[in-house]
Amino acid sequence: MTEQFIGYIVSIDCENGLGIYQGQISHVDPKVQTLTLKKAFRNGIPEQTKEIVLKARDIKNISIIERAQETDETNVSASTVAVTRPLAKRPGRSISESIATGKGIQLRESPRKHEETNGRNNILEGRKSPNKKDRRHKLSEKDEACFGTPIDNFLHHDFDFEKNLALFDKQAVFDEIAAQRPDLVRQTDVRRVQKYRHDENILATTPAKYRQLIVPSPGSKEYVTDEGLVIPSITADVRRQLLMAAERRGLTIERQTEMMGRAVAEMALQLLGGGHRLNPRNSHQWPTVVALCGSHRQGVVGINSARQLASHGVKTIVYLLDSANLSPLVTTELTLYKLTHNAIITNTNDLPSGPVDLILGALVGDVGAVPTMLSTPYLAAIKWANDNRAAVMALDPPASSTPGLNTKFSLLPLLPLAHRPENGKLYLCNLACPVQVFRDVGIKYTSPFGPKFVIPLHPNEA
Repeated sequence: MTEQFIGYIVSIDCENGLGIYQGQISHVDPKVQTLTLKKAFRNGIPEQTKEIVLKARDIKNISIIERAQETDETNVSASTVAVTRPLAKRPGRSISESIATGKGIQLRESPRKHEETNGRNNILEGRKSPNKKDRRHKLSEKDEACFGTPIDNFLHHDFDFEKNLALFDKQAVFDEIAAQRPDLVRQTDVRRVQKYRHDENILATTPAKYRQLIVPSPGSKEYVTDEGLVIPSITADVRRQLLMAAERRGLTIERQTEMMGRAVAEMALQLLGGGHRLNPRNSHQWPTVVALCGSHRQGVVGINSARQLASHGVKTIVYLLDSANLSPLVTTELTLYKLTHNAIITNTNDLPSGPVDLILGALVGDVGAVPTMLSTPYLAAIKWANDNRAAVMALDPPASSTPGLNTKFSLLPLLPLAHRPENGKLYLCNLACPVQVFRDVGIKYTSPFGPKFVIPLHPNEA
């Protein structure tokens, strides 16, 4: 009668402080009134011994957790590895068949016990030593059970990236995050140019608030600032009238030169590295600037810029293209520049043989004062500048560019001409010219500079 309880999984509540035991009944002795448990747990902690023997007088209550037939049915699954991925199978075979044939996934259950639980008694087969073919067959079945899942049904469907991406509205999420910080102003949103779809109207004109400058006879190009203000180009004739009107109103060439020289010095200091470069701790790598100057208004600006840079401690070198025919303005600026005790040279052979930090290009004046391009000193100076690795900043160059010179930046006064791309990146400097001067030549003017003395100009492609 007691044999029918063999294999039951029970929970036994014991007296005398022994606690609660759980395990599988392996033996019941009615004579000595004992019960033996295997795989036992005491108060939820596994016992170190294989079997635990409990006396009947110590047992307070017994609860059956699983019956013997339920234990036999789940014996195989209790000794297998839990697999989270779908079990592989060949077409036409069920998963249960694949598990039954995959004997290699058992951990500790012996082949004999496995056969007994299935009602078979193949002792002779169990003792038979397997040959290489049987082992290879078992390994192949294990591989098939793990990796043999058919994937043909997945290969027929391509993943739709666009459809999946459309499920997530990134812009809405970004807007929601930005809305939580109302104090944060994004500069990119202010400067962002509206983009249109293929079916939207793109012929909308620039708002009137961005066209604050109107000239009577504009040039062939327009420029825009970083803030979107439209700066029209002017013709050479309007430029000449504007310079003459400024002198009549008291903004003399000397004042214009001083203002533009300050703008050149400010931009040059930024190009040289600013406070990181012009630091007493960097005296071993102090910057050097070379000004290539002709005998005209642009050359005067070049000499003035070199003097203002020298006042910041920059080492400057002034090269005079035509030292035999110096104008009174050039002579006056040279007199002031000599007080800096920096170099003045008239021969291209005396130019630095090594690289310098910046080159100021003021070799060419207005269109009516272009020197002979085939002169030996001019060509030698151009060759030296192009061979040097320093960036070239042209000072008020002609709209057609400085012939032969590889210019990277150009600094312009008042209003720009229709410059060619050879003049590089264009920058406009503020000469503090009164509004009435612009009105004298018929220009409706509103200052585009804002808080800056120098602003960049970009081609208006709208």
